Amino acid sequence: MENSKKQKKNKDQPNKLGPLFYQQLKEQTKEYHVGLIFAVILATLGSITSILGPDRLSEITDLITAGLFSTIDVAQISRISLTLAVLYAIGALMSYFQGFVMATITQRFSEKLRSNINDKINRIPLRYFDAHSQGETLSRVTNDLDTVGQSLNQSLGSLVPAITLFIGCLIMMIRTNIILTVTAVLSVLLGFLIMVLILMKSQKHFESQQAHLAEVNGFVEESYSGHQVIISYNAKEAMHRQFQGFNQQLYTSIWKSQFLSGIMQPLMGFIGNFGYVTVCVVGSILALNDQISFGVIVAFMVYVRLFSQPLSQLAQSMSNLQLAAAAMARVFDFLREEEMSSEKDKLQVESRTVGEVTFDHVSFGYTKDKEIIHDFSAVAHAGEKIAIVGPTGAGKTTIVNLLMKFYDIDSGTILIDDVSIQNLSRAQVHNQFCMVLQDTWLFEGTIKDNLRFNQIDISDEQIHAACKAAGIDHFISTLPQGYDTVLNDSLTLSAGQKQLLTIARALLKDAPMLILDEATSSVDTRTEEVIQKAMDKLMVGRTSFVIAHRLSTIKNADLILVMKDGEIIEKGSHDMLMEKKSFYADLYNSQFEKSTSSLIVEN
Repeated sequence: MENSKKQKKNKDQPNKLGPLFYQQLKEQTKEYHVGLIFAVILATLGSITSILGPDRLSEITDLITAGLFSTIDVAQISRISLTLAVLYAIGALMSYFQGFVMATITQRFSEKLRSNINDKINRIPLRYFDAHSQGETLSRVTNDLDTVGQSLNQSLGSLVPAITLFIGCLIMMIRTNIILTVTAVLSVLLGFLIMVLILMKSQKHFESQQAHLAEVNGFVEESYSGHQVIISYNAKEAMHRQFQGFNQQLYTSIWKSQFLSGIMQPLMGFIGNFGYVTVCVVGSILALNDQISFGVIVAFMVYVRLFSQPLSQLAQSMSNLQLAAAAMARVFDFLREEEMSSEKDKLQVESRTVGEVTFDHVSFGYTKDKEIIHDFSAVAHAGEKIAIVGPTGAGKTTIVNLLMKFYDIDSGTILIDDVSIQNLSRAQVHNQFCMVLQDTWLFEGTIKDNLRFNQIDISDEQIHAACKAAGIDHFISTLPQGYDTVLNDSLTLSAGQKQLLTIARALLKDAPMLILDEATSSVDTRTEEVIQKAMDKLMVGRTSFVIAHRLSTIKNADLILVMKDGEIIEKGSHDMLMEKKSFYADLYNSQFEKSTSSLIVEN
């Protein structure tokens, strides 16, 4: 719920359509210009065949009318009918190819945007994800991109032929009869002006619709991940009420946008019928006065239909384009987010590091006005086990994040083998570490794939050896397919088993340095002993940084850094710190007393 409030407060408002939006759109679509031009040509040719049809139909009508008083020229009617059939066949063929080209272009455009967002996610700093929920970000990749693809496919395919048909009909109507043309144009002009006003009014509702949809997605994702907590606190009703609030906002924005866009189609239908009647009345008067032939009236009746049809298509296309524009604005907002600094000028270190790490007067804050780490200095010699302890919020995990270069330090220097990590690429820094975190991450795939994750040249023998060292080999052997067992929802693993798999994965990476962040905090004491033995094997020969709340697990550390409020207040071995009888000793004794009292209660 806390994330939902933060999400609501920090939600992105889509940028109004402006020069920056169109520049971004031009950059994304420049490789499709040839295809778009080809689609326009096909649409134009298809529309021209439809425009020429009424002219041929007028000739047939006049021939039949003349035949009432004399012999009907069947041969001439046959030739015109054949021409008409050919024209409509060509029009249908052009429409087919135009639809094929447009569907290909719009879907490839959506595919390109999806790839660009995937690449962008890897270039965006972690600060962005601290301020945005997962659901809100996922909504841009799924809902917004799907909306872009569907809306463009539905609108662009009919937009070009509608415009061509509109202009072509207008030209042919003027060529046929000026009076009836003016009558038809005036009858539909009012409807066109109303359509423009509706489009202007509905744009903000389409933007609101996409923003509220992201809110709902973020809330659902948050609720799903915390489902057990919601159930245990009997908060179902409270969460339901909160969801209803988000859902009602989404309903309101969708209702308004769909209502305003939905009334345009029947409105243009009414205007078209009104123009049809007007042309019939005026045409009848002109025909009675022998100013036009009956064939002209028949042709104009068809032209009015063709003339009002593109206006209806334009109205529908503009509604879809509004929805696409609102979705694309959110996508482009994400693509314009600030990226991590370029690393083209970074040093290329090919050799394996020794593992000596130096923090030299490091200061850092997640925001400019609030510093978390204050003048932090420490040295970790190669192969040592460094424990970082302290109360919640002391800055322990932040130190690890800075060491891994997940965030850039504000001042000071972090050195690995006397080389500043600021001079190394992030990939090079990450290659020097293997990590075992409190929150285990395993993806849907075989156990082998999870253990071999993004590492090449790892043999099955190495995998078995790593699992034996981690104490998980026997358990894997009992599974139906052994190491080829697929990890999915149907296979239930305990927290300890998952943790042992991540330890085996870290063993296989065989990096010179190791980070353990609360790796045993979510397991029981007996499982902790098993994991601790596996971690001891993992730490052999590696510079290890261990963050632990259970101080009994780091008694054998070479150096213990005691942090409070972003500063080191004590440092030394366990025995040295206990002799001081200061902050660390009080912290350790308080945990020991709690452990002793819990044992007494159990017994």
